[in-house]
This record gives sequence, C-alpha cells and structure tokens, in this order.
Amino acid sequence: MSSSGYPDVGDLAVATVKQVVDYGAYVRLDEYEGIEGLVHISEISTTWVKNIREHVREGQKLVLKVLRVDRERGQVDLSLRRVTGREKTDKMLEWKRSKKADSIVKGAGERLKSDAATTEKMRLLVYEKFETPYEAFQEAVESGEEVFTKQDIAPDWATALTEVARSKVKLEKASLTATVELTCKATGGIEAIRAALSNAIKVKKPRGATIRVYAVGAPRYRIEATTREYSEAEAVLKAAVEEATSTVKSSGGEGRRVS
Repeated sequence: MSSSGYPDVGDLAVATVKQVVDYGAYVRLDEYEGIEGLVHISEISTTWVKNIREHVREGQKLVLKVLRVDRERGQVDLSLRRVTGREKTDKMLEWKRSKKADSIVKGAGERLKSDAATTEKMRLLVYEKFETPYEAFQEAVESGEEVFTKQDIAPDWATALTEVARSKVKLEKASLTATVELTCKATGGIEAIRAALSNAIKVKKPRGATIRVYAVGAPRYRIEATTREYSEAEAVLKAAVEEATSTVKSSGGEGRRVS
C-alpha cells in the first residue's frame, strides 16, 4: 500500500463487486477503506466476453491487478484477466490471514476490555513488529507468549493475544520427503557425508519448519521437510537436497536426488 492510501500500479488487491454493468464491473477495494475502482469489460477475461455477468457477479470477491491510479479524480482501473491462478491463490490467502490476524487482536482487546483506540494501536504495533503477523500467531500457538514479550509487547497483551490465537488458529502441517544418494571416496569421506546432512538440516526455513534426516541404507539417505504449507515444504525440501548434494560434491564426492 502506498502512503497516499491508494494502491500502487502493479499491486494485487482483493475487491468486492458492487455493481455489474454492460461495460464493466464496479468494485470496492477491501484493503483500502473508501476506495472503489472499475474493471473494464476488456480486462475481465483473456477470451472474448459476450455476457459479462457470466464472469462476475455482485458480491463476488476478486483478486485484481491495479493498472492505473488517478488520485485527483479518485479513479482506479483494475484487471481480472492479468492475474494468474497462483497470484490469486497467494493473494487471497494473504488477505484471509490478515483478516484473521486483525480479528485476533480485536478479540484480545475485548478480553482485556480495551477501548477501540488502544486496540488499534496494538494492531499497528503487531504489524510493525512482525512482517507476517499471522505467522507470529501460529508460532505463539506452538511456543507460547514469549513470541510477543521478546518484542516488548506488554505481558497482559502477550497473554491475551496468545490465548485468542489458540482459539482461532488451526495449525496444519505438510511433510515431503526426498531420497538422496551421497558417496565420497576421498579421505575423510564419512565426515564429508555427515557435514552434507548436517548442512541440509541447517538450511534457512520458515518459522516452525523442521528438517529431519534418516539413513535408508548407505549410500542413501531420506530428507524430510515439515512446514505449515505444502508450497513451503517443497521449497525447504529442495533447498535441503541442494545443500546436501553440493556440500558432498565440494569435498570430492558425488550426490544426487534419486526420489
């Protein structure tokens, strides 16, 4: 979001369709209070649109790409056809998580009998302290209120935020495995393989993610990545496999993924 309160050109925005007319759809941008925009019929679909109402309807939630912004006139032009399926999925998930994070802060404020202004200050503080507040709430469910107290959030709020998060956040795990073949006939080969597997475990990963290594039977080893989402598990597993194979190769050995 830009400092003007309007989206920037190229941004993705979640919107609710207010009115469908023959030449397009008027929408309300859910993340920008009071801002509305237009999706022209030419930006509805990549194919010819005979009847716009077959593509969009009043009340529908859409993920749109910002094409033009005229702040003086208060006009925002948007596109539906230029949003990819992956962009739609990721943006909608981000928006839903943001709404859930807001509801957790609101619930904590109600638990503390806090006034609206104080609760809003806490919401802004949470967003300032954590790049992705929802992930912080997930971590709090797993690890406790220290997630917040170590960021200098008042103990009463830390407790309330954690308690509300535990009632609203459902933790889900996604696990993926890969089998790698590691060999090293050079001097210190066994240590090289141990280092490769150790480095695989240490690769950068999201909060709450874990990597485990199991011996299948030399020279094969299984690497398991567990995260909160399937796409994250894919990325973490790929990084771990690449780290293991590149490490053993740097010691004069051979490494490859076999499954």
